[in-house]
Amino acid sequence: MTRSRPPLKVVPSQIDAPAPAGNATQRIVDSITNAIADRRLMPGTKLSEQKIGDIFAVSRTVVRQAFNQLSRDRLVVLEPARGAFVATPTAEEAQDVFEVRSILETAVTRQLCAAITDAQIRQLREHLAQERAALKNAEIPGRTRLLGDFHLVLARMLGNQVLVQMLSELLTRSSLIALMRQSTQSAEESHDEHVAIVDAFERRDVKAAVRLVDKHLGNVQRNLNMDPQRVDLAEILNH
Repeated sequence: MTRSRPPLKVVPSQIDAPAPAGNATQRIVDSITNAIADRRLMPGTKLSEQKIGDIFAVSRTVVRQAFNQLSRDRLVVLEPARGAFVATPTAEEAQDVFEVRSILETAVTRQLCAAITDAQIRQLREHLAQERAALKNAEIPGRTRLLGDFHLVLARMLGNQVLVQMLSELLTRSSLIALMRQSTQSAEESHDEHVAIVDAFERRDVKAAVRLVDKHLGNVQRNLNMDPQRVDLAEILNH
């Protein structure tokens, strides 16, 4: 028997017909991953199979499949007899993630800055303009996504999809870490650092660009602390 579907913020095409199980599983994975990346889903939050099944109008089997995939990505922890929880990274894990990001992103910067085109500089300036608009309008989820995407834009410019995927996964884990350990470091500060990085790219100053990227990641890491919060699961997944 089909479950009654609670109200969701969806377009009509999403409710014309039941989605295949595989698509439904990925939809749950994407929704939870995006909520983590947007800093709406907090570390340690319990993920109820029944509640998420009701939210997405799917069986608990489909929800378990999504949890298993998220567990492999280290975004969800599955605990026997207790259920699924959004992962709570340790300080050691946080350090490891940022060390790997520094290795990858400084390599990206070194390679890209030596070959960046004027068109790519314009693309970066456009991205910075979007960051400024989101900051001005106090769009917290939007600005969070844009500030993280800045790093992906740089990787995409090299055209290496494996690198983009690796960095995307690291950025999602970074968002999870930041949720638990976020401090008073402002989004404006991160934006200003992005501007300085793009300025160095425009000058084709490889040494300065690498130094600024490394400093930027170090600043983000140093401004982390422990400050978990709790939110309503249905509200964030229906965002």
